[in-house]
Amino acid sequence: MSKVAASKGPSDQRWFDIVVYAIAAILMVVVLYPLLFVVTASFSDPARVLNGEVWLLPKGFTLEAYANILHNNKIWTGYGNSIVYMVVGTLINIVMTLLAAYPLSRPDLPGRKGLMMIVTLTMFFSGGLIPNYLLVKELGMVDTMWALIIPGAISTYNLIVMRTYFQNSIPWELQEAAHIDGCSNWRLLISIILPLSKPILAVMVLFYAVAHWNSFFNALIYIRSEDKYPLQLVLREILLISQSATEEGGNVGLEKQILLSESIKYAVIIVSSLPVLIMYPFVQRHFVKGVMIGSVKG
Repeated sequence: MSKVAASKGPSDQRWFDIVVYAIAAILMVVVLYPLLFVVTASFSDPARVLNGEVWLLPKGFTLEAYANILHNNKIWTGYGNSIVYMVVGTLINIVMTLLAAYPLSRPDLPGRKGLMMIVTLTMFFSGGLIPNYLLVKELGMVDTMWALIIPGAISTYNLIVMRTYFQNSIPWELQEAAHIDGCSNWRLLISIILPLSKPILAVMVLFYAVAHWNSFFNALIYIRSEDKYPLQLVLREILLISQSATEEGGNVGLEKQILLSESIKYAVIIVSSLPVLIMYPFVQRHFVKGVMIGSVKG
């Protein structure tokens, strides 16, 4: 019986691997094809895109959509604003999350469990849009970049992930030994905790930076001046103007407006995604490790 079971084992494992790889290949195609189509469509003749002729390679190669977008000065202003909001916001996010997560990870913090319960409740309950707007208005942050940064300075989910990482990946005995050697809490945090926390810091930088880069709703609510618009809001405005021109274009040039609007739609996606795609490879090697350690354990 043992020989029969042993002979069936490798065969079963082989079929299991085949099924897993087949499912993984299907999922990869499902995920990658829309991305590839967007890139291809942005460089293709919009008439051929609307006719369904574009599948994998560009048809009727053109850069007209990118020319229309990049010749718009608002795009560059939006890029600059978004970069500033992302850099300043991510820096504040990391500092605030770190200063909250590390104390909550220490077993010698009085009332730690009660504090964590209060922090966790904020994931499920909030004041809502109107109270938040009134608060931001009373603080004098409307039409400033701080309205996009301060209200979301700490993400509760990211705080819990970072706290869990500190609890499970940095031995408490190491911290006690540093205290015995005369290390202060600040010196411990800067000289020991931070160097050992590169994976989770890389994950937090990516999470916060992508959230800032993609955010447009808060800017839509709080920002009034066009020269302070982030890129996402500028691109939204371009799409709305393009669609409006299509609807109001009349018979003259209507077809051209529709085609240009279709082409701009795909080019806008590429333009807004480039910075995140460029940033990701620099934190990729820390990403999986940080997420797994911070989320699975504890």
